[in-house]
Amino acid sequence: MQAGKDKVITFHYTLGVNGEQVESSKETGEPLWILLGHGQLIPGLEAGLEGKSAGDTLDIEIAPEDGYGPRQDGMTQRVPKKFFQNGAKLKVGDSTILSLKEGGQRVVVVKKVGMSVIDVDLNHPMAGKTLNFHVDVVGVRDASEEEIKHGHAHPGEDGKAAH
Repeated sequence: MQAGKDKVITFHYTLGVNGEQVESSKETGEPLWILLGHGQLIPGLEAGLEGKSAGDTLDIEIAPEDGYGPRQDGMTQRVPKKFFQNGAKLKVGDSTILSLKEGGQRVVVVKKVGMSVIDVDLNHPMAGKTLNFHVDVVGVRDASEEEIKHGHAHPGEDGKAAH
């Protein structure tokens, strides 16, 4: 079976930037379970997985435009510490998750830490970078109706595992 929209693809990946490994699913031993066509992956990785099958191995180079976008100047903001789960422990250079007023979350990088506020760069930490993925496809299957309704994969052979 080939990966495509409304298919669940299970895969291991290793992400490299500038020749250095940044992260790998093999460190946890657990592959990713993704419902394709539902915005769970950056566009370049999703496009690279289209048409792949269990057992395929591939290397994908993703330009910033198909990854996290180009870096944008002037994307800094001063935010009260209360909007961070771990505000008291943050230091310059840390990547963290910012809880947004309108709901949702955003990955940001700490630029300056004050007594009650933190200056952050709103660009994603990988913005402007060419990403190199090594991917090992573990499996591809049809998504269940429940997975399509929820918009994400449910790990498990039948798609009915707890999530």
